[in-house]
Amino acid sequence: MSYPPGYRIERERNRTEKAGDIARAKAIQAAIELFSTSGYNKSSIAEVALRTGLSQSGLLHHFPNKTALLTAVLEQREKEDSEFLFGEGAAPLGWAAFDSLLALVARNSTRPEWIGLFVRISAEATEANHPANQWMLDHYRSTRQWLTQAIEDGKRTGEILPDVPVDAIVRNTIAVLDGLQQQWVAEPDSMSMVAELRVYLDQLRSAWGNPQQ
Repeated sequence: MSYPPGYRIERERNRTEKAGDIARAKAIQAAIELFSTSGYNKSSIAEVALRTGLSQSGLLHHFPNKTALLTAVLEQREKEDSEFLFGEGAAPLGWAAFDSLLALVARNSTRPEWIGLFVRISAEATEANHPANQWMLDHYRSTRQWLTQAIEDGKRTGEILPDVPVDAIVRNTIAVLDGLQQQWVAEPDSMSMVAELRVYLDQLRSAWGNPQQ
């Protein structure tokens, strides 16, 4: 059976694109696993290519250098976390924002490679010349902005007391999240991040939640 030339070209192009998408996804997953255990600085394109099943030149066809691969990995992480937290709707505010953080920690507890990735890359990225430095700064700025807005909205609706120390709670919450992840990576069987975070959030709500709501 013969096909019109235009139809055949379209099918071949789509097949090639699909194969490229699969190769890219495999490379990103291999990089996540490698970066989560070795960090970015100690990992190489050659190691990622080996784990992906591609030649080094084949991997470089999709990602021209290790920085481009790291960027794709971090974008994937932000995309998945954002979709889980916010979906296609508005960001949760008030105490619901803090509840959503607990749900995110519960989800990520089943994905140790994502936690290892964050702990190791964020530690490396404190260096100003690290390729993830701006990502790290943006991550913390956007998280502070969201949690600040969440608390301010809670004050407006009355579920959070008006004299709440907003900046301190925002920064302490981030510190608790990061500290729990770091300890969990060091000794994953020694603690439950979900249980520990729930204790902190219960204390937060007890101290600054409006008892009349």
